[in-house]
Amino acid sequence: MPNPVRPIPIFIGYDPRERAATNVLIDSLYQHTSQPLAITPIVTEQLAGVFSRERDPKQSTAFSFTRFLVPWLMGYEGWAIFMDCDMLCRGDIAELWNQRHDDFAVMCVQHEHVPGETVKFLGEVQSAYPKKNWSSLMLLNCARCTALTPDYVNSASGLELHRFHWLAGDHEIGALADRWNHLVDVQSAPGAAAADGGPSLLHWTLGGPWFREQRTMGGPLAAEWFSARDEAVRLWD
Repeated sequence: MPNPVRPIPIFIGYDPRERAATNVLIDSLYQHTSQPLAITPIVTEQLAGVFSRERDPKQSTAFSFTRFLVPWLMGYEGWAIFMDCDMLCRGDIAELWNQRHDDFAVMCVQHEHVPGETVKFLGEVQSAYPKKNWSSLMLLNCARCTALTPDYVNSASGLELHRFHWLAGDHEIGALADRWNHLVDVQSAPGAAAADGGPSLLHWTLGGPWFREQRTMGGPLAAEWFSARDEAVRLWD
């Protein structure tokens, strides 16, 4: 008999204001994958008794900190993918999964993003700090992320968490290609589909077309998101 194929564990940061984005992202993952997926939205209310920190004024989403509970949710075993909900998958997520490397505790796209704006979607504060957006898409080697206990996630500062101070050093962070976390309207607009070398994962970090005020965010990429949404709705019907 062939060896069983284990589903790829994917955790998605969930914010109730971005339910539409979450649903479209999940559908886009399923539509393009070549392997089984096990997808879990991280809903803060479902972590009562585990996640207890007060909302930070600089926290722009409900999952700003809960993302760091993924290793705990995995029992500190194996690998897992975390991604923000404001994304759209255009390629096979199994290709990302196959890049995991045991030399690293975390792998991510290492942007050099210094935001020029002070606010982003829905008037939320835009914060600038080193490693901005690195934690929005992570391959996590959970056995090497044991510092991320619930107590630590509840008490550490946002900068300590998002700048990976819980690791021994930056040598534990592996680099992924930019196409796995393309920042819409931050990086140059892609001119190709994923199959032709364009981004495999689009990320509307400044806010996306699911918000009434940002229907055209990303130009042609906004139209692509609406097309993916409409296709998902058609399939649901």
